Amino acid sequence: IGMSICSELKNCKKTNRPKIQLPRNLRTVFVKSVGETLNLVIPFQGKPKPQVTWTKNGQPLDTKQVGVRNSDKDTILFIRKCERKDSGKYEVTVKIDTLEDKATIDIQIVEKPGPPQSIKLVDVWGFNVALEWTPPKDDGNSEITGYTVQKSDKKTGEWFTVLEHYHHLNCTVSDLIMGNSYFFRVFAENRCGLSEQAAVTKSVAQIQKTGIAYKPPEYKDHNFSEAPKFTQALQDRSATTGYSTKLLCAVRGNPKPRIVWMKNQMEIRDDPKFMQISSQGVCTLEIRKPCPFDGGVYTCKAVNAHGEAAVNCKLDVKGKQPSSILIQAGLETK
Repeated sequence: IGMSICSELKNCKKTNRPKIQLPRNLRTVFVKSVGETLNLVIPFQGKPKPQVTWTKNGQPLDTKQVGVRNSDKDTILFIRKCERKDSGKYEVTVKIDTLEDKATIDIQIVEKPGPPQSIKLVDVWGFNVALEWTPPKDDGNSEITGYTVQKSDKKTGEWFTVLEHYHHLNCTVSDLIMGNSYFFRVFAENRCGLSEQAAVTKSVAQIQKTGIAYKPPEYKDHNFSEAPKFTQALQDRSATTGYSTKLLCAVRGNPKPRIVWMKNQMEIRDDPKFMQISSQGVCTLEIRKPCPFDGGVYTCKAVNAHGEAAVNCKLDVKGKQPSSILIQAGLETK
């Protein structure tokens, strides 16, 4: 009996509690790209040699896809060619008799995202185009970090980047060339890079030679409601007494906004001096044969069920030089 107790005490002295020394870079999510090799070395302590077991998401490892090599001091998890399905929570256990230590490693296998699901050419006005798109269906198993927007002139077919690392799902592309036609495309981006493909506009954006021409949405399904928004503001103008002049602006909104013109904050009603026209989003106020009294601050206000917006401009009407003064001046020169 004495000998057996003595041998047990010797064994107790030889047993060192198992302890995993998890490397610092494995204490947060460990990220690898699809196709890369994964080789994780996890050191541990413990005597005699601990028994090592691995699980993934609580299940035994697929030995065809994941390899494990154990020594007295460490265990190595090895994947020759990473795939998305290798992502998950891997748990390693080192055990000596009833004593054990565990560690969990969160592995994320990522790749480039797919392209945005769709893109819409929402508005074309002046030298500007408004675009909208939707996030990709496949984010590559990694957060989308931004979008790259490109334009292509129909004549040349070359693509040029107008926005990079852009974080919104809509944008306005400005400074387009009058008379040219453009296509647009958008790439999605995550930590692995840009999507292989892009979402490309189906219809072409034509920049009218008239400059202010407003092109309404080309998509029949673009029917979501929005408050009025002026896409082209009023411009300050000078006019000459007796010569008709026009004030122009452009607005969008759904449902179609009601247009109100005002002079010095007073609404212009049925005055024959003024002609109000609203067509395809372009609002025009024609002032027939103005006199200096018609000068002032003019406002165009657009109102619908979702809100209102307004733009202002100053009109300065200069008096004509009387013909008698011109005749007098002519006589004096003679």
